[in-house]
Amino acid sequence: MSKVVGFVGAGRMGEPMVVRLVAAGYRTIVYARRDDVRERLRAAGAEVVDSTAPIADRAEVIITCLYSDPQLIAVLGGPAGLLAAARPDAVVVSHTTGAVSTVKELAAGHPAGPVLLDGPVSGSADDIANGRLTVLLGGPAGAAEAVRPVLDAYSSTVMATGALGSALGVKLINNALFAANAQLVGVAAGVGRELGVDERQLLAALAVASGNSFAADSIRRSGGFAEFGKLAGPFLRKDVAACLSATADLGVDLAGLGAAIAAGPFDLI
Repeated sequence: MSKVVGFVGAGRMGEPMVVRLVAAGYRTIVYARRDDVRERLRAAGAEVVDSTAPIADRAEVIITCLYSDPQLIAVLGGPAGLLAAARPDAVVVSHTTGAVSTVKELAAGHPAGPVLLDGPVSGSADDIANGRLTVLLGGPAGAAEAVRPVLDAYSSTVMATGALGSALGVKLINNALFAANAQLVGVAAGVGRELGVDERQLLAALAVASGNSFAADSIRRSGGFAEFGKLAGPFLRKDVAACLSATADLGVDLAGLGAAIAAGPFDLI
């Protein structure tokens, strides 16, 4: 019999996760507030509920895909939160990219269980729909292995990174590096304009040259620098803010990464 999976946060990233979980044969209980999302997920075969209580009562694996730390605390924390109400043998995976201190404080309040794993992701909604997402997992090795088959429903890579909080550390560094790379591509395009090089021609050439990068590809796929700034800017700003906050709390200097993030043409700080 397959595991019962509970899911909270069926937004732009979470909704295709639920669809993949159902398609993989998992009995999936979803708490969603928007009527259109509820209708689509019910049609896809998920059990849609009006509160998190049925998830806490029945789910063996609980996945949250929430935008920010305050949302994560509201769902998991407090006497009525999922960590207090869930089965002690459950495993809770948080896909939120936020502060390491947040997940550590949440877990410390429930030493008898359930187990909380930080599980930030790398990839897009399209990657999820095609089962190509990367999930990083921080926390006890046994719990990480237990949820791996579930996460495989929408991921091509599930990588354990060590203790609770380590996955967020890796993700924050990854995000800082991506942001710095994007800024460097923007700076390079500025130099190109002074040399008379059209930015579309530059991006097309980089795609088949040694100066290519994932950031350059992302800018090209989005339709250019202006569209990339509109589409990715809000998410990058959130991720950069989380990285700056986490490193400041720990007294860690981002050094050249921080300088590159601050100096480029995109408004990321």
